[in-house]
Amino acid sequence: MSNTVPQKAFTFLNKLAKNNDRDWFNENKPEYKAIESEVKEFFNELLLKMQSYDKLEKLKMFRIYRDVRFSKNKEPYKIHISGNYIRIKPDLRGSYYLHIQPGASFIATGFWAPEKDDLLRIRKEFEMDSSEIREILAGKKLKSIWGEIEGEELKTAPKGFNKEHENIDLIRKKQFVFTKNFTDEEVISPDFINEVNEAFKAIRPYFDYMTDVLTTDENGLSLI
Repeated sequence: MSNTVPQKAFTFLNKLAKNNDRDWFNENKPEYKAIESEVKEFFNELLLKMQSYDKLEKLKMFRIYRDVRFSKNKEPYKIHISGNYIRIKPDLRGSYYLHIQPGASFIATGFWAPEKDDLLRIRKEFEMDSSEIREILAGKKLKSIWGEIEGEELKTAPKGFNKEHENIDLIRKKQFVFTKNFTDEEVISPDFINEVNEAFKAIRPYFDYMTDVLTTDENGLSLI
């Protein structure tokens, strides 16, 4: 197992960004596969650390190949390596994401695209009471690591909600995510794995709250 992201991952991805075509990639594919294997070891080592405080269904590593069918960008390869740590459903909700890219590495967590019913349930909860979620979002450790909650939101109230509601700032959100950026130097540092692990651990109060909301109805009765 590897505790660090190798510098050569950035070197290769930088070269790929300048030579994003099939001929170059096929010629250099053995180098990529070796680097991918090392990076995956890092992702798996992080998985082991995360399993000490969370129940994870699996680690999903994303393929380097882009789906260009419906994209104006026809470059065939991603210029990053990434993976998603998925919590066990239906008991637990949310996931953790790690993205390695020269000059643009980050981690993210939360709810990127809630299903229609889940989004309505979250909004109804915020409509009834926002005291608990606001206390969690203001938590010293969570805020010092992750900052403010992010994500797309409506300009006004969703259908069926009062645009003058005191919690409209939360109700109009469509996504509920946190992100944290890292420099290349930070990513290849021996401390990176522990820093990411501590950041993911710090999000647990938020995940516990959102899981409770999404596994109960508006009367607090279990849906699972």
